[in-house]
Amino acid sequence: MTKRTYGHTKSGKPVDDDLIEKLAEEAEDGYDVEEIIARRGKRGRPRLGAAPSTVESVRLDPELKDRLARRAEEEGVPVSEVIREALRHHLEAS
Repeated sequence: MTKRTYGHTKSGKPVDDDLIEKLAEEAEDGYDVEEIIARRGKRGRPRLGAAPSTVESVRLDPELKDRLARRAEEEGVPVSEVIREALRHHLEAS
């Protein structure tokens, strides 16, 4: 039986019934505020290179966007990683 998903987290992890249940239990148990404060400086997006990365916008037609989403899901990576890898290959080929 295939699990039902409701989208993906920012990191690309599928949001399914198991994850929702886990998060609900965590919330019902309450949070340790001191632990959350202590984690603040240790989390965040990892660097992609030697300098801070930038965000660039591109327009995608619906078919290309669907193909991109399918490829990311097949590879188990975020859409942005598929885009970065495709751009690297394109620039190395020119």
